[in-house]
Amino acid sequence: MSEKPPRVYLSPPHMNAREREFLLAAFDSNWIAPIGPDLNAFEQELADKVGVAHSAGVSSGTAGLHLALQLLGVGAGDEVFVSTFTFAASVNPVRYQGATPVLIDSDRTTWNMDPNLLEEALKERAEKGTLPKAVIVVDLYGQSADYDAIIPLCRSYGVPVVEDAAEALGATFQGRQAGSFGDIGIFSFNGNKIITTSGGGMFVSDNEHWVERARHLATQARENTAHYEHAEVGYNYRLSNLLAALGRGQLHDLDNKVDKKRAIFEAYRERLGDFPGIAFMPQDPRGRSNCWLSCLTIDPSVAGLNRENVRLALEEENIESRALWKPMHMQPVFTSFPSVGGRVARDLFETGLCLPSGTSLSSTDFERTVAVVEALLRDT
Repeated sequence: MSEKPPRVYLSPPHMNAREREFLLAAFDSNWIAPIGPDLNAFEQELADKVGVAHSAGVSSGTAGLHLALQLLGVGAGDEVFVSTFTFAASVNPVRYQGATPVLIDSDRTTWNMDPNLLEEALKERAEKGTLPKAVIVVDLYGQSADYDAIIPLCRSYGVPVVEDAAEALGATFQGRQAGSFGDIGIFSFNGNKIITTSGGGMFVSDNEHWVERARHLATQARENTAHYEHAEVGYNYRLSNLLAALGRGQLHDLDNKVDKKRAIFEAYRERLGDFPGIAFMPQDPRGRSNCWLSCLTIDPSVAGLNRENVRLALEEENIESRALWKPMHMQPVFTSFPSVGGRVARDLFETGLCLPSGTSLSSTDFERTVAVVEALLRDT
């Protein structure tokens, strides 16, 4: 039996010498945990990059969302509108607070939350006097949602927006950085994101009080006294100084990483986009996606094969690919909660595939991937 070629991963971490230097400098300084100068610097550098006034480093994007909902007063009996086409971490914090998620479908032109469905749902709730406590909008696969429509709409109803920009650091919309549109923005630095701190996230806002409150709650809500004093329940949600040092090194290379991700997406589209039944994730001309993952859909009635045929063929060659997000309204844990629409997200899940998109993807591994897909499409 012949040995399989090396594994091609979907979006692995990509380190260089700068990250090592930052990490070792933090190590040598003995600022290991819990906080320190690299965390302070990373918070400021990230805020400057995104164009927001304040930020707080947290242990994950999920932790940031949880803190955001707590600061907005979300509790039992409240509703929170959330994109259905996303990862579970966008919705889980709603349940942490005992609130009800209302799952909003995508539009086909951006794959992000459909502003028309959002408007219908807000109007219906307003007529009943039961407006949601917040709207969580996801910037999907690195592309910003339609904030030209969403922000004024939510403002008109007085509903705050939490921008889940976990996948979108470095993307822009109308010249503004992703993460800067909501009342609160959340980033993730998980290992598969465009920059990583191994695990971690960032809570950002122009509201200084909210950021200070988030930082306080994330540090076990310890009061500023000589002894350990706690007047409220807090969380162990702060990002460590060592991981922040890693993030500082990664952030220096963010623009190059975005350019590389976009180049990979365009290369896939050039090679595969003309095959019948193949369509790549639409790119909103008002923005510039970071193309976190290169995503396509396969129409089996035209292409003669389906998403799973391609995924399994790639896996046979030791190449990782993955179905698009399974919508939250289709997940067993969330099927009992209300949803608005759902067909678009369902169709995208059933036909969509993410191809290897890491910034360390070599030309050899790109060609390996394309060759498998091309061979399948030509043989059907």
